[in-house]
Amino acid sequence: MSRPESYPGLWRQGWYRFARHLPSPNFGPRPEGVSVDLLVLHSISLPPGVYGGDQVQRLFTNQLDFGAHPWFEQLRGLEVSAHFYIRRTGDLWQFVSCDDRAWHAGKSLHLGRENCNDYSVGIELEGLEGDCFEPAQYETLAGLCAAVAQNYPIAHIAGHEHVAPARKHDPGAGFDWTQLCSSLGWPPQCFPSIADGLSKP
Repeated sequence: MSRPESYPGLWRQGWYRFARHLPSPNFGPRPEGVSVDLLVLHSISLPPGVYGGDQVQRLFTNQLDFGAHPWFEQLRGLEVSAHFYIRRTGDLWQFVSCDDRAWHAGKSLHLGRENCNDYSVGIELEGLEGDCFEPAQYETLAGLCAAVAQNYPIAHIAGHEHVAPARKHDPGAGFDWTQLCSSLGWPPQCFPSIADGLSKP
């Protein structure tokens, strides 16, 4: 997609007006001259399959209590973030300015380009890898994707499973790419294809 006219009323220095802001220390500058043209979708819940708490926010701000659940011990020392996080309710949080590089994709590759963190915006969906997501999440996600594309030259959307297939499997088979494609009205080539068609639960 070509870059449309910017909408400064929605954005201020990479922060989206309609998100709740909780700055993370886990970010860095993007490489000079990089084109932010990829959205990477993830799923997350802490502990896995448990929804509604503030553990994800705590993880992204380095405030997670590792003693609160046995599963958290494996996260000790991990410094990660995403630009956005969409709750099951559709509530939207932002942790890193989209002008900056969040730490969400790790070792990754998209269309022959390595280090997706350099040129992508990371969006976490509250959910369990492979399970389905809520209608409110799809509604918020579609609005967010459209807003990001109004301010950055987004050309593609991929899942973490597509940019790091040897390591990651999220958001997984429960995510309805066809629904997102229909909601946005973007060309199918903007989305990942699986078996010559969009993935669908």
